[in-house]
Formats: sequence, structure tokens, C-alpha cells
Amino acid sequence: MEHIEHRKTGKAFTPQTSVLIFRGQASDCVRKVLGLLCIVNLCTVLTLGLWPFHAPRNGVSWLQNHDGLRFGRFGSIMSTSDFVANNPGNIPEASLELWVEPADTWRSGTLLAFYRSGNPHQFSLRQFYEELVLSVAADEAEQIDRKPVELEFRRVFQKQKRVFLTITSGTLGVCIYLDGAIVASVPSFPLGAQEFSGRLVLGDSPGQSDAWSGQILGVALYQRKLTPTQVFHNYATWTQNGRPDPAPDEHIIALYLFDERTGNMVRNKVNSTLDLTIPNDYKVMDKMVMEPFWAEYQTSRDYWGSALKNVVGFLPFGFCFYAYLITREPLRRATALTVAIGAATSLMIEVLQAFLPTRASGTTDLITNTLGTFIGALTYRLMVPALARFFPAISIVERERAHDIS
Repeated sequence: MEHIEHRKTGKAFTPQTSVLIFRGQASDCVRKVLGLLCIVNLCTVLTLGLWPFHAPRNGVSWLQNHDGLRFGRFGSIMSTSDFVANNPGNIPEASLELWVEPADTWRSGTLLAFYRSGNPHQFSLRQFYEELVLSVAADEAEQIDRKPVELEFRRVFQKQKRVFLTITSGTLGVCIYLDGAIVASVPSFPLGAQEFSGRLVLGDSPGQSDAWSGQILGVALYQRKLTPTQVFHNYATWTQNGRPDPAPDEHIIALYLFDERTGNMVRNKVNSTLDLTIPNDYKVMDKMVMEPFWAEYQTSRDYWGSALKNVVGFLPFGFCFYAYLITREPLRRATALTVAIGAATSLMIEVLQAFLPTRASGTTDLITNTLGTFIGALTYRLMVPALARFFPAISIVERERAHDIS
């Protein structure tokens, strides 16, 4: 078997597998540089994964020239107690009115959500660019993992243009109204009065951060399915007079006019036990820890874009750590150690993100970060022959582990 003699010690190595070696005194210098690059990469991914390292101020403020609240980059408000689905006559009907103005149409976020413990996807209204997404958790008997059922409505939002949304539900299905006019009717959609129960959250999502930016000018909740005539009447009176004029048979249970213009409370004009509170610091209700990847999975551009960023973000991490470790470890062990370090770093970030309201803690990121680390290590191995051709100071030595041969 051929032996390759080390220039300084005269000792030989047994050739087995390719690895990159630097000639002469350059090896110690390169090892130090690679170690420094590993530290830089580690600090970079920790900063990107955990910034900001604290809960920012709640980005909710009162409008100056109109009743309503402005939601900034991270802002949320929530009810002080739970809504209870208790329809008179046990009729499974409900209606929701929401008067909003989005800040932009190139961002997305949750406008409104109802939350009960253990069911973060119970009900939500979400802006997805120009679309409105209505999401309801599937029946547990029908779907074990309770993935939400969604309806998407296009061309609902325009930048800095107010829109009055009305959603009515009953035994015949769900109707969606835009500025008092019906735009969609969906029979047999699983939305009932029970979805409008629990804690009410405005401007964000429970469980994980999904902050929305814009203005909320009014919210109302009814224990009846409003008729088209009632929907248009409420739209006209609210937008013209600053408040709706509901009839007694509409059974309104919550009305938020946002006319306080000061303080940290939004009063329910119908029931004071269901007021809304504005926290001083931004917070996510019942923050989730390591949300399962099957619950996080979506087919949206945002989901796949975020996954791609996580893979690409850990490529330099895997590249640098592998380059450093092969100067000390066998190739196979270096690959395993690199992937293990990447997975451990990602796991630490995801656990710490559970205590940071602006970040989402989930297993999808753990998988994509680990994959990025492995691809980074593989990229280095594929680049070795090319580097050896372009840099004369580098030579490829065939070995798996340095063995002294007497």
C-alpha cells in the first residue's frame, strides 16, 4: 500500500478517503481561520434566530383623528374573559362584523382569532396579501391532527383602503359580505356559534406570532345569522354614523367602537365583562413550544419561502464546521458531528424561541436547519477537487484517519 510522508515528521499516512490538507505551516493558520469562521457562523445564526432577544413594546396605538386602533409591526389585544356560545333557543347561528384598513398588501397576518386551550386553530380571519383567509379547525372526529379548514377570498384588501367585512353562519352555511354586499356563500362549511367562543384576539394569532399591520375601527358579534338587509343596514349606519344600529332580534353580544382614544382598555358597549385589554409589551397568548411540523405545514408561498431561507441560512454553518472538523476528525465522523452540531444549535434556538413572542417555535425549522447543515457539509466535499486545482497551496491527500506508521 502506498504511503504519503509528512514533510515535517517523516511519518506516513495510510490512504483511504479524500480530505483536504494544507502544506507546511499553513495548516495551523488555516485551522485557526476556520475555527474563527465557525464562531462567526454560530453567532450569526443565533442572532438571526433569536433577535430581538426580548419582548418589544406592544405596537398598538390610538388613532388621533378617528375612532380606532393602529397596529404596528408587533401588536395585539385580547379579551379579558372568554366568550361563551350560548345561543337563545340553541340555534347554531352567529355573525361577525369587522371594520379594518390594512397598512399594506404585500404582508400577511391574523386580523382576528378566537382561542380555547388546546385548540389554537379554532377560528381566525387572516390577511394574505390581497386575500382574506377564513380558517376553522376541523372536527376532531373527522381529522385527528385537527388541521384547519380554510376558505380563501381574493381581492378583498387594498392598501390603506377601509373595508367592512361581515361573516354570517347558520344551518345553511356561511355567507361573506364586503361593504354590505354579499360576495360568497358556502353551504355546509363547518362554522357555527361554538367557533365564536373562548378568548378573542385582535391583530395577532394565538399560539404563534402572526402579527397584522393596519387599523381596526370596529368589531361586533351577534348570536344570530344576520339577513342581507340587516348586514347592509349595519354597514351603512356604522360607516356613516360611527356605530351600528342593531335591532333587538339580532342579539348583539359584543360591540367595540374603539372610541376611548386613550388608556389600555377597549370597552364592550354591550357587556363590560368582555372588554379588551392592550398589554404594555407585545405578547402571544399561550405561546406554543415546538409545534409539530404536520401542524405547521402549509401550501402557501410564505411557508415554502421560510423553509428555503432556513435551509440556505445553515449552508455556511455546515460548510465551515465541516471544513474545520476534517482537520481533526475522520471524514465520516466529521460529517456526523457537523450535522449533530447543526441540529443541536437549531434545537436550542427553537426552545428559546418559545420564550420570545416575536418568534415561532416549531419542528419544521429544526428539520430545515439540519438539512441545510448537511447540504453545507456536502457542498464542501464536492468543492475539494475544484479548490485543489485553483489553489496550489492545497493538496488532496488520500486518507481516512492519520495513522502513525513506524
